[in-house]
Amino acid sequence: MIAERVLTTTEREGSEPDTLPRRRFTVEEYEQLVQVGILADDERVELLEGELIEMSPINLSHVLAVNRLTHLLALRLAQRAVLSIQNPVRLTKRTMPQPDVALWRLQQDEYRSGLPGPEDILLIIEVADSSIEYDRGGKSLLYARAGIQEYWIVNLPEKVLEVHRQPREGLYRSILRLTTGDEVDLLAFPDATLSVAAILGAETPAEREAESDKK
Repeated sequence: MIAERVLTTTEREGSEPDTLPRRRFTVEEYEQLVQVGILADDERVELLEGELIEMSPINLSHVLAVNRLTHLLALRLAQRAVLSIQNPVRLTKRTMPQPDVALWRLQQDEYRSGLPGPEDILLIIEVADSSIEYDRGGKSLLYARAGIQEYWIVNLPEKVLEVHRQPREGLYRSILRLTTGDEVDLLAFPDATLSVAAILGAETPAEREAESDKK
């Protein structure tokens, strides 16, 4: 009850909790928290600008979208890139997100010396359901500032693929919204073309028309 009264008083006086000092972690400190067991290996948190951020729960539509992407990219890019699923990437000394899908540049040592940095990342994909605004906002800024050349958001609620390219001065200068019926080429592999409908798990307009004709 004491904590509740203090919080109420603080809010009434107009003080903002965000002004309180925060303890920010480095990537090395974050990894130590896992090693000593303070954070579990499978705990759904990621390190963003020094802060531990709880990740959104994974629902069925999210799982299926990640599975589709894994299948599509593995078919087209075998032996051409490392396909990494829900694993961390190191953007700065205080930022280590865990994107749903990432393509890493092939390395001879297979990254035994450490996680990939921005120069090693060819594509990052986030599957967005309830997290769409955050993926468009905070995550997009982090990836753009790190110089990630291509960032996709699989927008499940709107059934749209959002393709972010040309990072400059902390922002993506090119953003495309693609729907079923469209195709997308990977910036790093222009010959690898994916169907947006296949990514979204949706029927194309032609398929819907064919199905309607059957009826």
